[in-house]
Amino acid sequence: MTAPVAIRTNNSLRLRGRSFMAFILSPAPPISQWVEHLDRWSGNSPNFFTGKPIILDLAGVALAAPEIAELIAMLAARGIRVMGLEGAQPDQLSPSLPPLLQGGRPSAGGELLADTGAAGASPPRQAASLLIESPIRSGQSILFPAGDVTVLGAVSSGAEIVAGGSIHVYGALRGRAMAGSTGNGRARIFCSRNEAELIAIDGYYRTAEQMDADLRGRPTQCWLCERILTIAALE
Repeated sequence: MTAPVAIRTNNSLRLRGRSFMAFILSPAPPISQWVEHLDRWSGNSPNFFTGKPIILDLAGVALAAPEIAELIAMLAARGIRVMGLEGAQPDQLSPSLPPLLQGGRPSAGGELLADTGAAGASPPRQAASLLIESPIRSGQSILFPAGDVTVLGAVSSGAEIVAGGSIHVYGALRGRAMAGSTGNGRARIFCSRNEAELIAIDGYYRTAEQMDADLRGRPTQCWLCERILTIAALE
């Protein structure tokens, strides 16, 4: 007779919380014009949204569920994947739409993009810093909402840095640099050679085409002055 085999069952279920940085898109009426503006912005920074969590803030528009679904489809066709919604009323939603998120802590806002902790991120902090002792290659993303980022090398085209504090690049800045991402309007961006595709502070941004040609290829600093993104030479 075969001896019985003891079978141990595991009925435990592990649940763990984890916070991620998310980008907020806030559509404004008319939607068609807002999408055109988004297309122009994306044209200056291809693949910026690829692989990033996106929250759609619908507080500024009055859309029914089919219209929200149509907008999400338009964004998906542009490589923008919406993971959740904010600012919508229950009667605007349907089971086929992304979930309605609550509890996020918004930043001070901006013209197009504003970073927020989608799952209860901590308030802005100024003490921490991140030192990167090698160049940042194309396709790499450095996300550091806790404070300043310093790079001892170049930032290649197609690379990006997102910092809660200031950004210091001791080399050519050819990619994208976004400082003050947690609502710090006093953050600054410094670089040894300005060849950036895009710079932003607290959500206010400029693309390469919007920068003074005389400042290209020179050491520069960037800061906000009365909600205007200012760029000046360091020489």
